[in-house]
Amino acid sequence: MNHLDPETRAGSAQRSDAGFELRPPSADQYQALTADLTKEEREVILKHGTEAPFCGVFNGSKARGTYVCRLCGLPLFRSGTKFDSGTGWPSFFDPIDRAHVRFVRDTSYGMIRTEIRCARCEGHLGHVFDDGPPPTGERYCMNSVSMEFMPQGEPLPNRLGRGAPEGGPFP
Repeated sequence: MNHLDPETRAGSAQRSDAGFELRPPSADQYQALTADLTKEEREVILKHGTEAPFCGVFNGSKARGTYVCRLCGLPLFRSGTKFDSGTGWPSFFDPIDRAHVRFVRDTSYGMIRTEIRCARCEGHLGHVFDDGPPPTGERYCMNSVSMEFMPQGEPLPNRLGRGAPEGGPFP
């Protein structure tokens, strides 16, 4: 699969198929979202860094719920798509909605990879590789500091004040 195919990239739609608004935060909203980031969160989310392997809080997590963007709260992955890749980073085989992640060619460190960013706020999430399990064959290799976990049954964050998706609350 070509992750950089224009048809799979978010950005042109105002709302995802899952019902979430994808408009980026305003400058004031972005400033408020980034104000309380730790030094490590700033390095990873804003400067496209990578946390050390086997140290992220979500690497071994098996709790049921939803992983959302640490910065803007956009839902990214359901816990049922998480798997142990053995890489030292939390890994998932399928996003909640492909429109929630943006695929960007990354040629840093002499490698060619596909970086994934939050489609709404552009925060760096990690990278995606074509060596994951079925049914997608994809491995979304995430930084724990780029995400927040919402336990099953808990409401999702509404950091931009845009309410629940059209059609009601997200399952």
